[in-house]
Amino acid sequence: MKQIPAIFLTSLLSGVITLGAYKLFIEDSPLLPVMSNDITTAAPLRTVANTYEAPDFTQAAEKTIHTVVHVKNVSYRTAPRNPVYEFIYGYQGGQTQAQIGTGSGVIISPDGYIVTNNHVIQGANDLEITLNDNRTFKADLIGTDSKTDIALLKIKTDEKLPFAVFGDSDAINVGEWVLAVGNPYNLNSTVTAGIVSAKARNLSNTGIQSFIQTDAAVNPGNSGGALVNSRGELIGINTMISSMTGSYVGYSFAVPSNMTRKIIQDFMEFGKVQQGILGVQGFELNRQIAQEKQLKLTQGFYVDQVTSNSGAEKAGIKKGDIITQIDNRTINNFLELNAIIATKRPDDVVKVNLQRAGKEMTVEVALSKKEIARLQYNGFEIENLSDQEKAALGIRYGVKIKDIENPQFKAYENELKEAIIIGIDGNEATDIETAQSLLNKSGGQKNIRLDIITRKRERIRLIL
Repeated sequence: MKQIPAIFLTSLLSGVITLGAYKLFIEDSPLLPVMSNDITTAAPLRTVANTYEAPDFTQAAEKTIHTVVHVKNVSYRTAPRNPVYEFIYGYQGGQTQAQIGTGSGVIISPDGYIVTNNHVIQGANDLEITLNDNRTFKADLIGTDSKTDIALLKIKTDEKLPFAVFGDSDAINVGEWVLAVGNPYNLNSTVTAGIVSAKARNLSNTGIQSFIQTDAAVNPGNSGGALVNSRGELIGINTMISSMTGSYVGYSFAVPSNMTRKIIQDFMEFGKVQQGILGVQGFELNRQIAQEKQLKLTQGFYVDQVTSNSGAEKAGIKKGDIITQIDNRTINNFLELNAIIATKRPDDVVKVNLQRAGKEMTVEVALSKKEIARLQYNGFEIENLSDQEKAALGIRYGVKIKDIENPQFKAYENELKEAIIIGIDGNEATDIETAQSLLNKSGGQKNIRLDIITRKRERIRLIL
């Protein structure tokens, strides 16, 4: 009888050991309840390894920071006279005051060519460049283009400078990581990271510009700095932010590198931007327009007019054609079309894919010179004003009505012919390119408002 407790304890201990061994070595992982179809079941707990690694931008940043410079713009103005001060002390003359603006720039060649924004250097009397190692140089302005907000500077140096290598801005993808590098307020280079949020963004009423949008932080003073990919290649020049406060709130924009490279090559070779044109006017397709015109396509650029003697006319492009691709790049609207053409020069040949009456076609178009271009719209033939004509008329911008074929306005031909269009739907009609873009935005709709100055210097408003 005395052995019974010992036997009982031995049996209990053996059971505990056996159960523990089963749990440890035989049974699967611990069970967790999982709800499935309102029935509680058991599922094994799985351990998932976290394989995500944050992108490493150290090499891209190291390549770029020494190529980004600080740009100081010094301009001078005469302060207004103070009548009270002059009454007490006599005429003293206006005092000249210096105004200073700052921004960033990017070295693009070892001999000291620097690209920046037009608005960074606009109105400058003196330009000063500070490198990342704090050395300063006087800079000369080589060329500037206000439409694309690009300017080219040059500093003189006997040594080779670090410079940025151009990448292909057409090859970047939405969601791709990028770095924004600037040199604001002489603080040496600063680096921020983000992703490409969108391509071919338009921030103006004219629809001429095509920006890369990113969420990399770009603040005042970083304008003119570099936007680079993860390999440190220059894919854009940071130009602006979209903000009510003037500071970064989540959106920043850059001029694509392919456009920038073409512009600065024009400056170096020709002294000014060489702009070719395709020679078509029209509007982007959408579902509503496709239904109205009984078209199967709902995306593409609908050709409503073809410019006389342009490359498009010579290649056989006609009214009603739908342009779907240029040089194998998809075209959904005028901005995408213009973004491609803006990287070309007169006489460059582009391959245009289009659809005509439901059939696919491909034609090659030699781009025309912008200077000889005329815009045809709703029976009006419009052309650019020369600098001499602007000076004689005392105006800064406008386009001229060269001829009128619209029967509705034929009776007013003598009054309207040679008149100057200065505005389209409340926007400045600065030249043919801008006028074409503003008319393209109408999507073929009527009631377009034209603000006109006649030959008698009368201002009238015309509704097309």
